[in-house]
Amino acid sequence: MTARGWFLFSLMGVIWGIPYLMIKVAVDALSPSFVVCARCALGALLLLPFAIRQGGLPRVVRTRWRPMLAFACIEIIGPWWTLTDAERHLSSSTAGLLIAGVPIVGLVLARFFGSAEHLGPRRLAGLLLGLAGVTVLTLPHLTGGDTRSLAEVAVTVLGYATAPLIVTRHLKDVPTLQLTAPCLALAAVVYAPAAVAGRPDAMPSAQVLTALAGLGAICTALAFVVFLELIKEAGPTRATVFTYVNPAVAVAAGALFLDERLTAGVLAAFALILTGSVLATAGPRAARPGTSEPLPAGGLVPEEERGRRPVS
Repeated sequence: MTARGWFLFSLMGVIWGIPYLMIKVAVDALSPSFVVCARCALGALLLLPFAIRQGGLPRVVRTRWRPMLAFACIEIIGPWWTLTDAERHLSSSTAGLLIAGVPIVGLVLARFFGSAEHLGPRRLAGLLLGLAGVTVLTLPHLTGGDTRSLAEVAVTVLGYATAPLIVTRHLKDVPTLQLTAPCLALAAVVYAPAAVAGRPDAMPSAQVLTALAGLGAICTALAFVVFLELIKEAGPTRATVFTYVNPAVAVAAGALFLDERLTAGVLAAFALILTGSVLATAGPRAARPGTSEPLPAGGLVPEEERGRRPVS
């Protein structure tokens, strides 16, 4: 993966490592529909002016509305409500662990739909190592949830794994802002009636309002721009591997800001997650010029073959 891809990957690991906590804070005082509507509305308000300024937004919506509608439903409208509702009964660490299954589900779906993306033993081992790391990290902190909540998170995982495939197949050439802003606006409109019906009787606390602002500005507006650029840079399977890093970010934040103790198990989980992420996002080895044979260790072309290097 390129340096730009690693930067986007690292940023997503942090940005989508914090919404579980924010959702938990918000949903304790507000209905899931209100949380989703507020999050989407704020994200759309922040991104729409930039999308309109790029020009051509009406044409993009008119010509690509079908895959855009599918992306909005599968990535936002469905999964965000199911995840938010599930966190009324599940701990954030449980949700993080279950969401970490996205790369595995995405891998299965990509192969089922005939993806040409190469998946060798190294990347498969990385996916499994990352999942093992998340398990080690979150297992001591799990709390139980009912069957409905677990099913809701499973629906979220399926949506998160499917949406990047839609982007790669049908929306890769659509500017990021012109894809994200209309989808968020649509989701806000869909949830507006339920949000109005379930609005709070009194002004929420400053903590809840801060959580909503963070969900809308950081975990929605900024996160979607970064996420879609990451899909275009690294492909749908590699792009979702950052979900392995999200629970690690939550534990690190607890250690830094809440004086939570770092145990040997946590450190081992970090090692597994980082190693798995590196392996799962690694690209194929470069080939010799004019052949499919891989280069020798170090990636250097032998001197006698340098003259046959094709023109870029």
